[in-house]
Amino acid sequence: MDWNDLRHFVALARNGSVRAAGAQLGVSHTTVARRVEALEAQLGTRLFDRHRDGYVLTAAGRRMLPAAERVEDEVAALGRGLVGQDARLEGPLRLTCGDEYLAALLLDDLAPWCAENPGVELTLVRDERFFNLAKGEADLAVRVLGSQSSPPDYLVGHRAAPLQIAGYVARAHADRLDPAGPAARWLGYTDPRAIHDLLSRGAFAPLPVWGAFSTLSLAVRAALCGLGCALLPTYVGDLEPALQRMPCSPPHPVADIWLLYHPDLKSNARLQGARAVLRAGFARRSALFGLPVEPGPPWPDSAP
Repeated sequence: MDWNDLRHFVALARNGSVRAAGAQLGVSHTTVARRVEALEAQLGTRLFDRHRDGYVLTAAGRRMLPAAERVEDEVAALGRGLVGQDARLEGPLRLTCGDEYLAALLLDDLAPWCAENPGVELTLVRDERFFNLAKGEADLAVRVLGSQSSPPDYLVGHRAAPLQIAGYVARAHADRLDPAGPAARWLGYTDPRAIHDLLSRGAFAPLPVWGAFSTLSLAVRAALCGLGCALLPTYVGDLEPALQRMPCSPPHPVADIWLLYHPDLKSNARLQGARAVLRAGFARRSALFGLPVEPGPPWPDSAP
């Protein structure tokens, strides 16, 4: 049985559509369909029912999935073991980050290092979902975790910086949007929890909330247009020269930014180098994140 056929089967079982499975695997949807059909022909049984809304596992497919996932885990562990001992500063480096502003800072730090090490090929993905580092979906992940949260037990993590939120207003509209006046209001987000929790705790001025914007870049743009005041991470608002902090809304800590990786990859040379570059970048920009990071070893060990 071909492992490539099995991994296409697992991806389709998880995603329910050939297009989503193809996107996950980095292949075309026709490749997914062809691989699964070949596996069904080899086994002499149907693994999926095809519906207009997607693919649904048959009884045979449901029985097969746990075994296929065990094979997937073994192949992933074998791959991590080999990659983890790689002493060369070359090969793929896959990094995922949750928002575009933070991703841009990471890229600024990694670009000179990549130029010095042309054998390293960087892939940087801006995606909020949690990639499965155990299955090799990414090598390094920069993620925001709650202040009282820790990374999963199967990952090694370094608390890179605090995440603090502050209130910002466009310099061109600061007088009109003075919090003491009638026009001041907070710009909302499409996820209402992003702002209402902060306001309910009394962390910021109790202004009305207006509108809803789905991304940080759209909220920044709305603030620059004078539509209202924006609650933004300090690493976003402080880097926009046309915005200024609101004196009534000092920075408020809400979470921590973590650099995460799988322990099997701790000794990989290119990942060690990238981790050192990223950690140095966070330390150099400590003021941008509102407060310096408290000294101490990474969690759970002091590996680079």
